[in-house]
Amino acid sequence: MNEYLPGIIWLVVLLVINAFFVGAEFAVISARRSQIEPKAEAGSKAAKTTLWAMEHATLMLATSQLGITVCSLVILNVSEPAIHHLLEIPLGFTTLSAEAIGVIAFVTALLLVTFLHVVIGEMVPKNISFSVPTRAALLLAPPLVMVARIVKPVIWSLNGIANCVLRLFRVEPKDEATSAFTLEEVAGIVEQSTRDGVLSDASGTLGKAFEFTSKKVSDVEVPIGAMVVLPQDSSPADIQRAVATHGYSRYILVDGDGVPSGYLHLKDVMDLTASDAFAVAVPAKRIRALASVFGGSELEDALAAMRRSGSHVARVLDAAGSTTGVLFLEDIIEELVGEVQDATSA
Repeated sequence: MNEYLPGIIWLVVLLVINAFFVGAEFAVISARRSQIEPKAEAGSKAAKTTLWAMEHATLMLATSQLGITVCSLVILNVSEPAIHHLLEIPLGFTTLSAEAIGVIAFVTALLLVTFLHVVIGEMVPKNISFSVPTRAALLLAPPLVMVARIVKPVIWSLNGIANCVLRLFRVEPKDEATSAFTLEEVAGIVEQSTRDGVLSDASGTLGKAFEFTSKKVSDVEVPIGAMVVLPQDSSPADIQRAVATHGYSRYILVDGDGVPSGYLHLKDVMDLTASDAFAVAVPAKRIRALASVFGGSELEDALAAMRRSGSHVARVLDAAGSTTGVLFLEDIIEELVGEVQDATSA
């Protein structure tokens, strides 16, 4: 019995080592940089090493695959014979022939070792790494990096051969694990998470944020004919009457050709109550300038332009430079968060 004990011990040891390489492999490719970087910035050596491993993913995967392959070969050559001979002992008390006992013991040992290798050495560590990728990466990546540095000459040679094969098929090798998502991938994640009940978007804000990136200025602009506009030379009295009639507190001013030239907010003229200023045109310095945006521009670009200019209203131009309408800041915001109760636009 004692002569077979080393084989059983080697089986346990090799299963643990194999599980380490499998867990480390999946942890490095499934962990997110956004979870590791704050820990590295806080001074965690394990996190810094993990980031290095993620930036050299090809080397880490090659090291893991080498370790897994070696463990698999050694398990079969060391552990299977020990289990095989152990099984022959109880089978020897049966009436089976020596040949039948040998076949049964061999098949049983092979199945048992394969089962333990697949379940304990492969599936369990893989599922753990997928379930807690950050913790698994912080725990397993540092020792994997150490092993990689020890066997780096071998890995470098094997990796170089593998990269040459990839380039023959016009595939460019990557050394760093992908740690960012495209907009379409994020939208898919949100959709799947909402469908599975792990994310709630009752207000539709997330969905609107993804739709916002595909919106054009022309989709949101308000045509000039649909607005209440005032002449460029309007007086505070005119603004007061417009407020009393329409209820808005902000009005687009147009020149003699009906082209928007600026806009006024009620608060811009509230102090002009003296009789000598109430009935004359609002001073030009009180009129707010309009930003200019192209109707075919993306809505997010228009928002950036309005933020740079500090204007809440923009003139929308077509390809010929003619004004087609006006873009209000709150209309842009509504594309992101839904209806905004703000009755300040005309």
